[in-house]
Amino acid sequence: MEVMEIRFQKSGQAHWTPNQMQVAAGSQIVVKYNHCQDLARVVRVQDLAPEAVALDEIMVERTAIETDLAHAAGNQADAKVALQQARQMVRAHHLRMKLTIARYTLDRHKLIFYFTADGRVDFRDLVRDLASVFKTRIELRQIGVRDEAKLLGGIGPCGRALCCSTFLGEFVPVSIKMAKNQNLSLNPTKISGLCGRLMCCLQFEDDMYEDAKAALPDYGERVTTVDGPGKVVGMNLLSHVLRVRLDGHQVAVDYDLEEIKVKVNKSGETGTVR
Repeated sequence: MEVMEIRFQKSGQAHWTPNQMQVAAGSQIVVKYNHCQDLARVVRVQDLAPEAVALDEIMVERTAIETDLAHAAGNQADAKVALQQARQMVRAHHLRMKLTIARYTLDRHKLIFYFTADGRVDFRDLVRDLASVFKTRIELRQIGVRDEAKLLGGIGPCGRALCCSTFLGEFVPVSIKMAKNQNLSLNPTKISGLCGRLMCCLQFEDDMYEDAKAALPDYGERVTTVDGPGKVVGMNLLSHVLRVRLDGHQVAVDYDLEEIKVKVNKSGETGTVR
């Protein structure tokens, strides 16, 4: 079955639906979703088994035309104005929440506000006031700090646009173990993104570092080199170079993996280095 992945925002949540209209990747389409008409972009099209992907209840109406795109641009401009008004209303209600962005659906049947907050917020009175001002359905969606960075965008420590706001559809788990695998500084300011959480890019190369680490002796292990036995005190995982302090020597020496003949186990037995 040919299905297509669509997103309502550039790096938003991915949705899958059958490609019954034979739409090409990169096209913009008008769809019916959650009782609203909206504009979406086709990210990719591929053949998948029916059980391989969960399809969303999305009805594709047509390929977007210039009128639809102009309407969407006008909605975007109006949503920015609505966001400023809504922020003033949040302050008037003394609510501990931060509105991030606002978005109209294409048919303007719904105005969606995304916000961050430390805990649960009772915004029922705010919703009623917003609905009376904007004369449409109001939806408030609480998001996390990673989602906030994804929606707002920005430049990461690497000097490039944030991965989450350019191509990452879904967030992947990132752990401090990944930073340790890559011998990175554990200083939070060096391994954290704009959101204050661990950088998503730590996960990109983690499998490669795990494989490289499995092929090398660990820190503190005893090995036999071409110059004699010693202990591993450092390593460069990607280049497969071990730093070994030879017995009876104070200065450590770098050896390629091919120059490490065997490693010595704690029991005194020897084994070939993987």
